[in-house]
Amino acid sequence: QVQLVESGGGLVQAGGSLRLSCAASTRAFTFSAVGWLRHAPGKEREFVAASTWGGGNKYYADSVKGRFTISTDNAKNLVFLQVNSLKREDTAVYYCAAHRSGSYYYTSYYTYWGQGTQITVSS
Repeated sequence: QVQLVESGGGLVQAGGSLRLSCAASTRAFTFSAVGWLRHAPGKEREFVAASTWGGGNKYYADSVKGRFTISTDNAKNLVFLQVNSLKREDTAVYYCAAHRSGSYYYTSYYTYWGQGTQITVSS
């Protein structure tokens, strides 16, 4: 069974940084890529970033380019999302999920979502 467990969220002031982690079960490697997605109150879920295992290819939403960085540690089955220069609009629950196929930029192409970790950005 594929399991993805996120951690690292928290309350941070605007401009601050956090590092999110996602611990993946070994079966997650049956999928070629993994992504971070988020869901803010009153909004639809949205794509944030994705990476192939090993980091050969990375993809970012325009809203986070230059501020967020996705990385993987295949040896430890970990996926990270370094989030810098946080803005209030980044407040959301952040999920790690396995990418099935198709476009990396649409949340419907992701499966086995974790339980999420909350980032709250205060002004």
